[in-house]
Amino acid sequence: MSNEELAYDLSPLLKVYKDGRVERLKGTDIAPPSTDPKTGVQSKDVVISQEPAISARLYIPKSTTTSSPQTKLPLLIYFHGGGFCIESSSSPVYHNYLNALVSETNVVAVSVDYRLAPEHPLPAAYEDSWAAFKWVASHSDGNGSEDWLNSFADFQRVFFYGDSAGGTLAHNMALKVGCEGLAGVNLIGIVLVHPYFWGTEPVGEESTSTAAGPGGEFISALWRFACPSSSGSDDPLINPAKDPKLGELGCEKVLVCVAEKDVLKDRGWHYSETLKKSGWNGAVEVIEAAGEEHSFHLGDPTCDNAVAMKKKIVAFLN
Repeated sequence: MSNEELAYDLSPLLKVYKDGRVERLKGTDIAPPSTDPKTGVQSKDVVISQEPAISARLYIPKSTTTSSPQTKLPLLIYFHGGGFCIESSSSPVYHNYLNALVSETNVVAVSVDYRLAPEHPLPAAYEDSWAAFKWVASHSDGNGSEDWLNSFADFQRVFFYGDSAGGTLAHNMALKVGCEGLAGVNLIGIVLVHPYFWGTEPVGEESTSTAAGPGGEFISALWRFACPSSSGSDDPLINPAKDPKLGELGCEKVLVCVAEKDVLKDRGWHYSETLKKSGWNGAVEVIEAAGEEHSFHLGDPTCDNAVAMKKKIVAFLN
């Protein structure tokens, strides 16, 4: 057997060869933690668990070193995207984005580094994300292992934010908070940017858009690849509309951001509509960026639509 024979080709994300080798085609670059010269935001990496291997990158804004006495700041838990298969909390695109976001929102942020498929098939990323949040919550009494969280984070003002697959994780973690609770923390809201939701039945304009062709086929195939034990695209882990517990979402407000040319756009709108009918008594808002593709705000964070989206998120977090 040639070592170039493919078992899976999920370009442009990754390829898996029949000899078991995984070749990630993007999302492998690393940016070290730092004090950002532009914003003054400080970051550092922490190990949450050795086995399984879970870590996070923590961020604090410049105000934590300049204002006295210190006021506790809202706490943002960030879940990165990448189809559950690529990227990390150390990826330059996320490091740069969070430096800017933390500076503009004046929050403490924890960017979760969960294990990736296929080496660690789903639901590993879901389990890691919950373990990370429990670790964060262990600081709510001010006696945790990480001083930045003890000193600067207000555990009564907690938010989740995730993009793409990270949006899926943010929703599921908020649902777990609502169903199971977590002492010492108050989850106020979640931000879902281009969330990776799917399903077998078309919604919105999916039957006539790229979702009906290769775009939708890729979304389905990627889910089956990342979560081989799943029942499919109607698994509540990726299709909240099929979750009987949706109405128990554990926050009071939700902001969903979608992009007009994103194959996942209609799922974001459908999530909002389903949530409103679920018995959940919070407020949900959807904003759509005209003419934009999936994750456009990461590729071009200074474009008009990205700036407008961030302005909306800043207001939501404050």
